[in-house]
Amino acid sequence: MDSSNYKLYHKHGFDSRQHLEHYLSDKPDMAYAEDLLIFPIENLKKTFAEGHIKGDILIDLSIGSMVHPLYSACEFFKNVIVIKTRDRCIMELKRWVDKHTGAFDWGHAAKLHVDMEENSDQLLDKEVKMKSALQHVVKCNLEKENITDPIVLPAADCIISAWLLDAVCKDQDDYIRYLRKFSRLLKPGGHLILIASYGTTYVTVGKEKFHALSYDEEFVRKALSGEGFVIDNIEVKERTAVCDLLDYKATAFIVARKEK
Repeated sequence: MDSSNYKLYHKHGFDSRQHLEHYLSDKPDMAYAEDLLIFPIENLKKTFAEGHIKGDILIDLSIGSMVHPLYSACEFFKNVIVIKTRDRCIMELKRWVDKHTGAFDWGHAAKLHVDMEENSDQLLDKEVKMKSALQHVVKCNLEKENITDPIVLPAADCIISAWLLDAVCKDQDDYIRYLRKFSRLLKPGGHLILIASYGTTYVTVGKEKFHALSYDEEFVRKALSGEGFVIDNIEVKERTAVCDLLDYKATAFIVARKEK
């Protein structure tokens, strides 16, 4: 398929449940556990354990209905605000929070966290903390200057964004434009944590292919620096998955501090 015919995540939307099943489930044949689940969770736990990223407000701006990046983070912030571009993603997320029958089971992600902490007794407590934290879910429009208009959010101490910029940007100019909007939600001195994939051109969900922006580390370094960020850390994991649903070359975990 010509890449120009790929759909755009925030304009056309995808089946958020299928996206979770393809890329973030605990199925035995799920090819992406090492790259998309374990690698981000390991780095998030390490980052927050250092103790310098914490505060009143954490904002999550991530693709689909994923919650696994928040298991470590929610313990270091008083309020967690999740921002989504699609109603379907919000519905899928709320099904899990409200314990509806048939909701996606994130138990494997919670178990990864407690196993890394070597304390299996915390498993139930981890789930309870996560669900109590996810009480503020806001719909957004990325084309507006204030993406949550008419709601004006208080400036965040930290933003986590997992794969959203990859999915919504048609080109590098879009990346800069959306990064600038994300930055406006963050207070000076606050931290932006990006979970991303290098070299991706498409994401398959169901029978449909969705556009992804292909870029490398040099580009993201320049983009962050140009928008007033200082990079604290970048960790990169070369692709291990053998599956053609997604054509990335590496997974990146990026921590940057907003200086201005």
